[in-house]
Amino acid sequence: MNMKPGLRDCLWMAAGATVLLVIVLVALYFQKSQNPAAQLAFKAKRVELVEQMRVGLASAAEAEKSAVMATTDVDSKAFADQARSATATVEQGRQELGKLLEAGGTGNETDILAQFSQAFGEFQKIDNDLLSLAVKNTNLKAYSLAFGPAAEAIGEMDAALSRLVAAHGAASADDMKVVQLADGARIAALRLLALLPSHIAEESDAREDQMEAVMAKEDEAVRGDLQALAALSGLSGNADLATATARYARFAELRTQIIKLSRENTNVRSLTISLNQKRKVTMVCQEALAALEQTIRAEPIAGLSDRTVVRPR
Repeated sequence: MNMKPGLRDCLWMAAGATVLLVIVLVALYFQKSQNPAAQLAFKAKRVELVEQMRVGLASAAEAEKSAVMATTDVDSKAFADQARSATATVEQGRQELGKLLEAGGTGNETDILAQFSQAFGEFQKIDNDLLSLAVKNTNLKAYSLAFGPAAEAIGEMDAALSRLVAAHGAASADDMKVVQLADGARIAALRLLALLPSHIAEESDAREDQMEAVMAKEDEAVRGDLQALAALSGLSGNADLATATARYARFAELRTQIIKLSRENTNVRSLTISLNQKRKVTMVCQEALAALEQTIRAEPIAGLSDRTVVRPR
């Protein structure tokens, strides 16, 4: 006697078939995920990304240092662009590696990547500030003005006052007065010129304030002596005195520009950041990547005794 299965029997049969299908799918998934060749390729891809990030990080740091040390705006900008490009490559690798670790990385690998990401965020912030300073080259521009046009102006002033002194000698009290005032203006001007390089190289705002106070006194001395010379009846309309006065006025204009550039201190500040904050955060990033690579390489692969990772071609 044949008996047709009832509704309850059909439900049980359907449920059993569903459970069996789930078991088969899970088995197939784990069989695939445990495939040694697939695991080896997955490991190799992660290692390759980490190595690329380490190289990119080193390239970014090297280009940044070149941007800081470059002597022209064109070179500084070119190296800064290289540094930003290398940093962008590292960021791209970081995002891609993060996706891979989400798909099949270990918790330890994810934690180390998170540590790197935090340090790399600081790296990017410091780099942005540093490179923005480096390309301005205000200290180099200040040096160029100080040793170029400013030095020429003082040299021409000094030569004019030397001719003035030579023309008067020391035969009379008036001549002695001319020599005294002219030499006083020359010495004060040369002292002022000599202070500029130290100001340009100085990092401390307080020290720059002190130097500028000394410069102000020297400037007052030069102007006072030149005015006193102009007040002497025998020097009315003197060509050498007019030249000296005009050249010092030109120097004063240049000195204002030099002080302004020096105060920005972009080369000094960028070099300080590069040698301190940037160097330290770069080391932290590299150490995190080294630890991550070591952790990935040490990850066991079932069925393989040789864990050596070969990059996929």
